[in-house]
Amino acid sequence: MNTSRLFSLFFHGSLVKRISIGLILGLLLALIAPSLQGALGFNLAEKAGFLGKVFVRSLRAVAPVLVFLLVISAIANKQLGSKSNMKSIIVLYLLGTFLAAFTSVLFSFALPTEIALKTQEGSLSPPSEVTEVLSTLVLNMVDNPINALFNANFIGILSWAIGLGVALRYASDTTKNVMNDFSEAVSKIVHFIISFAPIGVFGLVAETLADKGLGALLDYAQLLVVLIGSMAFTAFVINPILVYWKIRRNPFPLVWTCVRESGLTAFFTRSSAANIPVNMELSKRLNLDEETYSVSIPLGATINMAGAAITITVLTLAAVHTLGVEVSFPTAVLLSLVASICACGASGVAGGSLLLIPLACSLFGISNDIAAQVIGVGFIIGVLQDSAETALNSSTDVVFTAAVCWSEEGKNS
Repeated sequence: MNTSRLFSLFFHGSLVKRISIGLILGLLLALIAPSLQGALGFNLAEKAGFLGKVFVRSLRAVAPVLVFLLVISAIANKQLGSKSNMKSIIVLYLLGTFLAAFTSVLFSFALPTEIALKTQEGSLSPPSEVTEVLSTLVLNMVDNPINALFNANFIGILSWAIGLGVALRYASDTTKNVMNDFSEAVSKIVHFIISFAPIGVFGLVAETLADKGLGALLDYAQLLVVLIGSMAFTAFVINPILVYWKIRRNPFPLVWTCVRESGLTAFFTRSSAANIPVNMELSKRLNLDEETYSVSIPLGATINMAGAAITITVLTLAAVHTLGVEVSFPTAVLLSLVASICACGASGVAGGSLLLIPLACSLFGISNDIAAQVIGVGFIIGVLQDSAETALNSSTDVVFTAAVCWSEEGKNS
């Protein structure tokens, strides 16, 4: 009976409640694991991390195939004359990312933060200028389709899927039905994987706390306040304003639903790419237009990077304040723009935004050697910074997609 109840807790009922249970159990295991280590001969919390790795690996593995098949199926079966919402969604993505960066400038000016810059060894290959970021995006669009699927290059996957989808609109109904059946099959696999989210979160929390704990973050408390404060302000003030602009009604039920159901899993997976299946599932439950979200969600995982823009801006300004460099407000606004463009080129994996810090630092004449030290600080606080960043990035994808879809529904009703 007890085993049955435990199984029921993890696999039935509200996903958010089940994930919360996994979170609490992971926290408890991380607390008691040190006392058990002597008897067991190993840290049980670190071993539990394997469950988290399996969960994240599963999401990353299925995401490229899901996006590829879903986009092809959606476009191939698209009704002639139906309106696309992508232009409005992209506008929200870009505007939201810029406003997030600008918000972090204001936070950084209000609470100037200095960091201890120490010499650190490491090999980095950051982009040297903004044009390099943009050229990489263009080259990713024309990547080999097999290579794009293999490396989870979602820009390349989207390009090929859209092209094949358009071509298959002239195929027979049988072919279209086959593509639709394949996309439905992969969607069922995604649903199965997501059902294991509580176990994955349990392993991720246990391993993270066992590995670094929270004590290492105390030296960077003020920096984390600026970072996470900017992200929270963006999630609960900037995003609701943009949503209200589109739907003209209370935006908070939508925002809270997306933060709770998408942001929570993204916080622990720390990968926008891995959270794509979660966002697809949430979009389906919100009854959004599949032809829209099948493209906007994977695209958002690539270019809708409000959290990444905040990370780049705050850490760059922390280095600037530490070095005593004078920053005018217009220059800070320019930094917001550069950070927004850089964020669009950030990879959808843990720590992807940090390698773009040297590019932003170059605006103030800060060398790559010092910028590399700032990246080191970013990795130290990454247990919270990267988690919060991904939660904001990923949940905002659904927030903006839903806002535009509901706005269009309101116009047509």
